[in-house]
Order: sequence, then C-alpha cells, then structure tokens
Amino acid sequence: MPELPEVETVRAGLANLIIPSGVERVDVVDVRGLRPTGGPGEAASFEMTLTGRHLIAANRRGKYLWFVLDDAMAMLAHLGMSGQFRVVDRHAPRHRHTRVVIGLDDGRDLRFLDQRTFGGLTLAPLIDGVPGPIAHIAPDLFEDSCDIDEVARRLRARRSTVKRSLLDQTLVSGIGNIYADETLWWARRHPETPCSRLTQRKAVELLETAREVMREAIAQGGTSFDALYVNVNGESGYFDRSLDAYGREGEPCKRCGTPMRRIQFTNRSSTFCPRCQRLR
Repeated sequence: MPELPEVETVRAGLANLIIPSGVERVDVVDVRGLRPTGGPGEAASFEMTLTGRHLIAANRRGKYLWFVLDDAMAMLAHLGMSGQFRVVDRHAPRHRHTRVVIGLDDGRDLRFLDQRTFGGLTLAPLIDGVPGPIAHIAPDLFEDSCDIDEVARRLRARRSTVKRSLLDQTLVSGIGNIYADETLWWARRHPETPCSRLTQRKAVELLETAREVMREAIAQGGTSFDALYVNVNGESGYFDRSLDAYGREGEPCKRCGTPMRRIQFTNRSSTFCPRCQRLR
C-alpha cells in the first residue's frame, strides 16, 4: 500500500498539473471507485455535486490526499493497494481499470484507476482544513501542526513496541511497513524494542530519522515494486533501489554483512539486521 512518500509524489504531481482547474463533467464508470461504494444513486450524487466545482488545492495527510473545492468541501482520495491518478487528453482511450473520470475545463481528464478496488474517492466537508472522514488521523511528520516532542512523549508512554507504534496512524500518520523497517534500520533499533525503554531524546531521534528516510524517498519519487504504483505521468519511483531493510530477508546487511532476518507479528512482518539491531 502506498505510504506517505508515494502519496506525496502523486499529490505534488497533481498540484503541478491541474491546480487550479474547473470541473466540467464527471463520469463514475464503476461505483467501486467511490467510498463508501453504493448503487447508481450514489454515483449520480457524486457526479452532480462535483460538476461545476473548482479544484483549488491538492493537500495530503499521511497516506491520504484530497482536492480542496471552492465550497468548503473536499474530494478525498485513498489509493488503497493499486489506486492511480492519470492526467490525459480527454480523447485518450480509457484504461480498463478506470473507475472515475473527471473532465477538466482545459480539455484534459483526471482519471482515477484502481485494479484491486481497495481505494476510492469521497466527497466530504472540511473540518479545520482536513476532510471529516480522516479528522481522527494524527498529523504526519511533515506538517507544521506535528509536535515531535509531544509525539515522542506519547510514543514512550505506550505499552507496545516501536514497530507497532510507528504503524499506528493515531500516533503519527503516513508510516507503513516499508518506512518503519527503513527507519529502524537507520536508527539501529530492534522492531520489538518496548517503547518504554526509549528516552525522550532517543524517541525524538527516532521520529526525526523517520522523517529523513521519507524525505529521501520523496526525492526519489517513492518506492515502486510493480506497475500498481506510478506517478501521474506513469513513471515509477526509484527508492526501492535504495532500500536497506524492507524486502531484504536473507540478503547481507549493508552495514555489517550479516544476513537480514524477517519476523512475523499479526498479519505483518519486520525485516531487520540481527547484529546491528539487537534487542537490548
């Protein structure tokens, strides 16, 4: 699933290509492209509400992005496992996984594609600048409203481990399995380290490391493992070539040469170096 760097790459591309734009027409090709999914009535309501609006900004929090409309509403998007936005000429053939087509006032289409249909679009009111359905999600590490010292204190107070806590979107949003593994490798921290063992300084350093890992990933266009994640121009990101931990089970650690290990927890896993990231 795309994490913060991938979503930010898409958001930045959309902001550059289509902001601002007017919406001339909307075609819900497949209602599974909406959230929550429904029948023809929901599709008709989505089309009618969005038509005639203007897209005036493209914003992001964690793994979500949204378009600010000109009526205190937003079109919220979650990419799920395979959601993509493409900006194309309106006469271009439609990809077979096209779910929603938004005709812009300059002759182009903004198209939402989703092969696995786990993502979707939602129209929602803005609450303090954030769409209502994600108001409960914590700010991410790049937002001005994110107080890293306070997040570090909340992290240390948890009766859990650092890997599980980094994945909790109510603590800090945008970090998934890829960037949690990368952060912990960079910080030389075992994924099963109890949060209570961290000092305040170490907890802050861990969060700052996560931000630096994701900043580098953004600079490289995010992580692409297959054609299900691409930018709005169809290009893949290249951070997968720089991964130090995630997906490297059995390969030598890039620091010490020890074979990387992978351990399971619930329905997830952690990949780490048993030498560099010892559980102390």
